[in-house]
Amino acid sequence: MYKVLIVDDEIFVRKGLINLMDWASLQYEICGEAENGLQAIDMIEQLKPDLVIADIRMPVLDGLALIKRVKEEGAHQPLFIIVSGYHDFSYAQQALRYNVQDYILKPVDEEELASTLRKLASTLNQKRLSILSGARPITESILETLLQSELSEQSIDQIAGALQIPAASPYTYMLLEVQDLQPDGMTNYVPAIERVMEKFFDHHGTTLPIQVRDHNQYGMIIPLQLISGLNNDRAELFNRLRQQLEKELEQTVALYVGESVEHLKEIANSYISANHCLDYKFVEPSKSVLFAEEVLKTSLYYFDVDEELHSKLIDQVEENQNEAYEATIAAMFEQFHTKRFAPSAVSNTITRSLIGVINSIRQMEGDEEELDLLDELLAWQRKYRNLTQLQHIYVQFVQQAAAYIAQKRSEQGKGSIEKIKKYIDSHYKENINLKSIAAKFYMNSVYLGQLFRKTYGVYFNEYLLSLRVEEAKRLLRQTDMRMYEVAEKVGFQNADYFVTQFEKLEKLTPTDYRNKMLGKK
Repeated sequence: MYKVLIVDDEIFVRKGLINLMDWASLQYEICGEAENGLQAIDMIEQLKPDLVIADIRMPVLDGLALIKRVKEEGAHQPLFIIVSGYHDFSYAQQALRYNVQDYILKPVDEEELASTLRKLASTLNQKRLSILSGARPITESILETLLQSELSEQSIDQIAGALQIPAASPYTYMLLEVQDLQPDGMTNYVPAIERVMEKFFDHHGTTLPIQVRDHNQYGMIIPLQLISGLNNDRAELFNRLRQQLEKELEQTVALYVGESVEHLKEIANSYISANHCLDYKFVEPSKSVLFAEEVLKTSLYYFDVDEELHSKLIDQVEENQNEAYEATIAAMFEQFHTKRFAPSAVSNTITRSLIGVINSIRQMEGDEEELDLLDELLAWQRKYRNLTQLQHIYVQFVQQAAAYIAQKRSEQGKGSIEKIKKYIDSHYKENINLKSIAAKFYMNSVYLGQLFRKTYGVYFNEYLLSLRVEEAKRLLRQTDMRMYEVAEKVGFQNADYFVTQFEKLEKLTPTDYRNKMLGKK
C-alpha cells in the first residue's frame, strides 16, 4: 500500500476525497489530513507519505508554495497531485515546473482521479524499487535486489507490482550463456534477448528484467504461468527457446534452468540451483539445456585425470608426436565427460598440463611468452565456454608448444652436436657409447643418434668405429703392440670383437693389415 496525505483547508473537501475512492483497491491508504501547507510540511516529514494531494489555494502556505518548500528543503520527496477550483493556466504552468504529477479541477471526477492514481502506482512501484536496489536502473538491478536481499513481504509485492507480475505464482530462474568465443562484454546481447523473450512468451508488456553477469551470462526470472500457457513439454519448450535465441543472436547458446518455486519470494532458491547447474556444463557436453531438477541429483568429480595421461602427454609433446598427443588430449577430454568433472577440476587439469609444457620449454632454454596462444589458454574461461571450444584451443596450443620445443631442440642441437663430435674425437679411445654420451650432454639417446646422422651423414657407431680402426691402423703400422694391446688402446674391451670389427671395415684382419704394411705375404 502507498500512503496518501490529503491537504485542503476545507474539511468537507478532505472528507469528500477520502470517501470518493476505494483507495485500497488502487494500492493506496490515507495516512493523514492537513488543513494548510505549513501543517503539511511537518506531517510529510513525520508520516513520509508516498503521495500528497493538495489544494492549490490555502491559507498560511498554499499548494504551490508547499511543493516548492518540499522540493527544495524536504528530506522526504513524495509525489504531488494538485487540486484546484480555478482553471488558471498560470497555476498549471507553475505546477508543471515543479514536476507535479497531475492537475485536477474541482469538483473531482472519480474516474479521472482513479485513472491518475493507477498511473502513479506504477511510478511509485518503480521509485520504491529503485530505492531498494540502491537507485540503480531497474532493468539492471531488479534481479540483484530479489536474489541478494532479504526482502519483506511488502517489498516483494512492490517488486511484483513494478514488474506487473503476481507475487504468489510459480517461477524459475533461467541462466543464459552466449558461447561466442569473445571476451566478456564485447557484445551487448540484451536487446536481442529481450526481443526473443517478448516474442516467444507473448507476455504483452510483462517485464522480464535481464541480469547481466560475467562470462557472457544473462539471468532472468521466468513466470511459469507463461510457460503453462504454451502447452508444451518443458524440455521441448526450453530447447525451442534456445534455438530461437541462437537464431536471433547468431551464436551458440546454453540454458541453465533452476528449480521451480511457488512464490516470487523463493526465487533466490531457484537462482542458487541454476548456478549449481553451471557446474555440470562439462558433464553433459551434448546438452545445451540443463535442468536443475535433473542434473543436481548426480555427483561431480573434483580431482585430476589419470597420472599416466599427464606423463604421456608431456613426453609426446617433447618428442613432437602430433597424432599421439592429439589422441592423449582426446582421452583427457573424454575423462572430463565420463568421470563427470566439475569446472574447477577441468581447470586444474588444464593448468597442470600447461605447467608441464612450460617446464619442458624452459629446460630447452626457451621462453613460453613467445607462444601466441599462451595468454589465450591462461585465461580460457573468459572465452571458451564448452568442451568443444576448449579442446580446440588446447590442441592448437599444444601443437604450437611442440613445434616450438622441436625448434629450440634443433637450435640447441646445432651447437651441441659440434661439441659432442669434438668430445668423441677426443675420447674415442675410452669406453664410450651413444647412451653414455647422451647422458653426459643431457640429451635423449635416440634423438642424439638421429641428430648425429642428420648432421654428419653417418651413424654414431659407424663414426666411432672408423675413428678406432684408423687409430688401430696407425698403431699396427708404427708399433709392434700385440692385438689385445692395440684393441685396448683404441677403446675395445674385447680383442676378438676388435678383430671382427676391423675386418668388417677393412676387409682384412689386423694381422693381415700389419703384414701387408711390412711387405709380408
